[in-house]
Amino acid sequence: MRRRLRVWLRRTITYKWARRLVVAVIGGSVVLIGIAMIVLPGPAIIVVPLGLGILGLEFAWARIWLRKLRAAATDVVNRMHGRRRKTEPPPPSA
Repeated sequence: MRRRLRVWLRRTITYKWARRLVVAVIGGSVVLIGIAMIVLPGPAIIVVPLGLGILGLEFAWARIWLRKLRAAATDVVNRMHGRRRKTEPPPPSA
């Protein structure tokens, strides 16, 4: 039974899966540390996007979250500087 398990593991764990696992563990750890830094002293604003960037190497959902986070940060900066978000001009009135 153990021999079958070893043979099965050797066949199914490929470089692709090993890389996904390593990226998931490292990126997930960085994101969790960043989330902890929200209440603890530390640069959470830098660490959370860094973790999402690491996760984004392998996972599409992390790239989407990172894009949303980047857009929200841009909106905050623009509001602080008094600029408006780029929007389409209103339709001409008839």
